[in-house]
Amino acid sequence: MKRLPHPIPYQGSKRQLAEAILAFAPAQRRRLFEPFSGSAAVTIAAARGNLAQHFVVSDALAPLAQVWGLIVNRPGALVAGYRDLWLSQAEDPAAAYNRIREGFNRDHDPVKLLYLLARCVKASVRFNRYGEFNQSPDHRRLGMRPTVLHREVAGAHALLAGRTSVLACDFRSIIDQATIRDLVYLDPPYQGTTNGRDQRYLSGLPLGELLAGLSELNVRRVPFLLSYDGSCGERRYGDELPPELGLRRVLLNAGRSTQATLNGRSETTVESLYLSPSLQDVLATDGRAIPPPTHLPSLFGYAALSP
Repeated sequence: MKRLPHPIPYQGSKRQLAEAILAFAPAQRRRLFEPFSGSAAVTIAAARGNLAQHFVVSDALAPLAQVWGLIVNRPGALVAGYRDLWLSQAEDPAAAYNRIREGFNRDHDPVKLLYLLARCVKASVRFNRYGEFNQSPDHRRLGMRPTVLHREVAGAHALLAGRTSVLACDFRSIIDQATIRDLVYLDPPYQGTTNGRDQRYLSGLPLGELLAGLSELNVRRVPFLLSYDGSCGERRYGDELPPELGLRRVLLNAGRSTQATLNGRSETTVESLYLSPSLQDVLATDGRAIPPPTHLPSLFGYAALSP
């Protein structure tokens, strides 16, 4: 199968899991919503599979949403701007990175953000307590070459142009628009990644706010898929979600942990995918098999969620 385009390097991207996630998506949806878009890998995969008529990509980080806006509507301008920044680092890459990072923290230019993501350590967003991008550059590489970026942007544009809306807003504003005829895919910040000295996201998402949003979707019977929590080796991340939400957990093998490998360990990352009650109903109506409830290894103290 032809690989999916991947124009935005982003830690936590679901590019490798997108097909596995969408195995639980019903066909013929009116719209697919992806708040917390990041690399929007699930939207891109869904667009290639024509699983919805229209796609809504959104993120609370406005410059990131603006990158997606350029990919959908002005791909040439994005590639040209990136090429200029990439070429400007030829003589002194470290100094160029610092200059561009300082510029981004002043003007929030989406093209500069794309350059920073392509050059920074692990393609990992980090912000300080003042909301400034503060991730360091990866000195071993110069980031995605402009010719490669052009190919990736062109591929994403071909899939999304003319049938994608891009918005910069919080996830509650987006999911309020969803109906029973749509599908929402949520990949929110996992617990523990939105606080401390170096945040992975510009603004955190309290667990209570996430649960409130999920409850609202259930009340309105909006089908949704949720990527949230999991394990790596003998460590787990994220607390158990309340059983009253009626979610069905499926465990997805995300492969070997790169970080563990760098530290000399061989560990597998397992991510949880949750199916909402209304999604389970849609799949059952379509005659699709619904997986039994699963749980993370018992040593973590997890119990299977009720269907």
